[in-house]
Amino acid sequence: MELKHLTSFIAVAEQLSFVRAADGLYLSQPALTGQIQRLEEELGVQLLVRNRRSVKLTDAGKVFLTEARATLSRARQAADRAQKAARGEIGRLRIGFVSSAALEIVPGIVVAFRKQHPDVTLDLMNLRTVSQVKKLISKTLDIGFLRLPLSNEQLRTTVIHREPFLLVLPKGHPRSRDKQVHIAHLRNERFVAYGRRWAPGFFDSVIQMCLKEGFSPNIVQETGEMYTAVALIAAGAGVAILPKSVVLAQSKNIIMKPLAGSVPVSEIAIATRAGNSSLIVRSFIELAAEKCNGRL
Repeated sequence: MELKHLTSFIAVAEQLSFVRAADGLYLSQPALTGQIQRLEEELGVQLLVRNRRSVKLTDAGKVFLTEARATLSRARQAADRAQKAARGEIGRLRIGFVSSAALEIVPGIVVAFRKQHPDVTLDLMNLRTVSQVKKLISKTLDIGFLRLPLSNEQLRTTVIHREPFLLVLPKGHPRSRDKQVHIAHLRNERFVAYGRRWAPGFFDSVIQMCLKEGFSPNIVQETGEMYTAVALIAAGAGVAILPKSVVLAQSKNIIMKPLAGSVPVSEIAIATRAGNSSLIVRSFIELAAEKCNGRL
């Protein structure tokens, strides 16, 4: 059974005229009659009663007309969805993000993407960097928002956000009177760190800042969340070097100081598997890069 035969039958059933239906389909009347006959032969039932003066639907024809319309509608929908999928406009994306990207970065991108691609389902998961890396490699995650640096040949990253590091101090700390603080002056401080087991690249970058100034930081406590690190500092546990946005989001009972000298910036990137050619993934990255252009 061909879709064109269903289209022809519906035209005749609606017009109740082979002549008018043939004109509307740009077919000759014999060709249209032949299609209806082949359809009836295939089904083994009579769909139309016709003579020279009239065309009427049989009871079987009335039932078949309803089903034929539904079949054509589903076929058009299938074609439409296939075309959208080919353009990267339909499907599912599994997206991970670190907490420090949850407030300023992820929501705006997700809202904009959903507006442009309403037929794409987004599964959002708050995951630490190491968990995102594992899931990206195992193909159980499509996109990850994470803090750099990241060194993994199986992944590709697109930087979408840059911000300065700040020194975070508890209120009353002797350095709170300084306009800015040199990292070298922190050699005797107790440090709270975003732990290496959760974000090895980020942890190592902070350590390297200190090693560059001739000392290894005295880390008294590690945490799996940057916001927890801020809370620990407010409670007097020590000091930390953290990205600006994390500190500003939770600034009660702490002091923030710029770092003097040449200090690297903190970067957030979108990570994907190397070689992932999905049009949906590509569309998401392009939109994110465009929306975050002002942050770079």
